[in-house]
Amino acid sequence: MENSVGGVVIVVEDREKLAPKVNGILTEYGDLIVGRVGLPYREKNKYVITIVVDGDVALVNEMVGKLDSLGEVQVKLALSGACNP
Repeated sequence: MENSVGGVVIVVEDREKLAPKVNGILTEYGDLIVGRVGLPYREKNKYVITIVVDGDVALVNEMVGKLDSLGEVQVKLALSGACNP
């Protein structure tokens, strides 16, 4: 198990439609999340979420994959090198 610390930026294109699904996935992986800032951009019907993660790289990638599979969601991940658990 390789742990890492990093950040994930999520842009939800259709906030009203996808926010519940995105939040469900983030809740599922809540043990990885150290901090979260969510900013609704109502005028554009978008939602930007930035989270800090700390945990197993495989689980972080699994979470990102689920978010990415929703469509109309852009996800960018940046992870540090391996960290001690």
